[in-house]
This record gives sequence, structure tokens and C-alpha cells, in this order.
Amino acid sequence: MSETTHDGGVALGAAPSPDEGLDAARLAAKYGLAVSGARPPLREYVRQLWGRRHFILAFSQAKLTAQYSQAKLGQLWQVATPLLNAAVYYFIFGLILKASRGMGHGTYIPFLVTGVFVFTFTQSSVMAGVRAISGNLGLVRALHFPRASLPISFALQQLQQLLFSMIVVFVVAVGFGNYPRLAWLLIVPALVLQFLFNSGLALILARMGAKTPDLAQLMPFVMRTWMYASGVMFSISGMLVGKPEWLIRLMQLNPAAVYMDLVRFALLDGYGREHLPPHVWAVALGWAVVVFAGGFVYFWKAEERYGRG
Repeated sequence: MSETTHDGGVALGAAPSPDEGLDAARLAAKYGLAVSGARPPLREYVRQLWGRRHFILAFSQAKLTAQYSQAKLGQLWQVATPLLNAAVYYFIFGLILKASRGMGHGTYIPFLVTGVFVFTFTQSSVMAGVRAISGNLGLVRALHFPRASLPISFALQQLQQLLFSMIVVFVVAVGFGNYPRLAWLLIVPALVLQFLFNSGLALILARMGAKTPDLAQLMPFVMRTWMYASGVMFSISGMLVGKPEWLIRLMQLNPAAVYMDLVRFALLDGYGREHLPPHVWAVALGWAVVVFAGGFVYFWKAEERYGRG
């Protein structure tokens, strides 16, 4: 392009830009640009998450180590806290309210301790999941990684804490005459399924908590209600004797009750099949798969909005 100057000379003007007239979307497509933090396809997201598996494990271990670093007893509180809760529940429900209906003294105490530890696994995973994004905004905004790493890492942290605490559960069980047997191996798949279920819940509540941080203040009341409805301190079938069968089955299908009862059934000689709902393993698998898969997809759909204010 040229033009004539005031003295009759010819000056060359700038050539038009090859990008002139292109909108932002076409410019990005032309130069291979992508939106920072954009949500990848689900398959790619799973691949990225698997690639961060070492980070997930290391982050959960670091959180577990730091959890009680300021306390003099350190990680002993991982065991002491649920044990103290079990002692309080035994005094109130076992001695005062006689909630040990249908169970002898030697069965009820390990029954209660097992229930408290296993339910605490779900409770702690949920509470950590609510704050997984809102409580780690600095990390979310500073680094690019699949955000699902955080709630899954917190659920893994609680699993490691439970495995450490299970030593005490085994000691209590043996102390009341429940000696190791092959059925104890069923504890492994029961806890794996519960971990998947807890991870799904953590993912769901992480997304909800990222949008509504006040949810963290409400969850203790929700979890306390869930605990009382799950048979932590009493046998559902024993407590509801004489009630409609459909009500008993409905309460037994509560996922928290399902995983607690599977561990109790594997661990305790005096806790038989009559305390379990029909097809209990299928129910446990169904809860784990549906909640984890649904929670994962639900969390992934909001991936690009986390940490954006």
C-alpha cells in the first residue's frame, strides 16, 4: 500500500495485518491457543488425574503428618479422639439408655468401637471434602492440576488414618474374645468400597463448598443426624424390633450403616448375618460405584470455575 507525500514523493504504508477481521475465537484457533484452566474432556481429565497420583499420595501423607503436629501427643490423637468418643457413647447409650439390646457386654463394646471408628472415616472425609477447594484457594490459583486431586487426597488421608486406628479396633476385638479368622479379610474390600463412596461424597461436597463456603458450618449438624440414624451406637435390627419390616430395611440400606455392618460382621463373632440387609455386598458396591462415578462427573463439570472467585 502506498500514498503520495506533500513534496510529491511516494511513501510506503504498513501492510494490513493477516489477523485483521478475525475475532478472538478464530485467533485462538489459528495459533493453537486454549483458555487457561479450561475443562478438558472427561477421558483426558482422568488421564491427567492418574498422572498426579504421586502428588495425591504425598499430599495426603503431608496433611496427615501436619494434622496433629502442634499437639504434644502428636498422631496418638488419631486413636485417642474416637476412643474417647466411644467411651462417652458407651456411658450414655450402653449404660444409661441400654442401647445394647440383643448383644452381650462382650459384643457391644467392640461393636460400638468399630462403629465409631468406621463412621468417623466417612465423617472426616465429608468434612475435609467441603473445604477441599475453598480452604486451599492459594494452591488452586497458583498451580494448574486436576482439582479432583484435592478431595480425593483428603479422603485418602482419612483412609490412612483409619488404617492406623484399626490396630486399636483389633486389640479391642481380641480383648473381648473375637480372635483372628478368615472372615477378617472381608474388612479389606469393605473399606475399599467405603473409600470410593467417601471420595464420591468428598467430590460432591467440594464443588458445593467451593460455591457456598458456609456449607462447612452446616455439615456438623448434618453429620451428627446421619450418625444417630446409622446405628453407630445400636443395632438397627435390635432397636427396631416390632417396627415395620420396610422401615428396618430402609435404615439398614443407609450407606454408612452398610459399611459399618460389613466391618462388624467380619470382625465380631457375635454379630451375625441376621443384622445385615439382603444382598449387602451388592448394596455396598452399588453405593460406592454410583456415588463415586456421579460425584466425579459432577465435580469435573465445574473444573474451570474453581478458584475463579
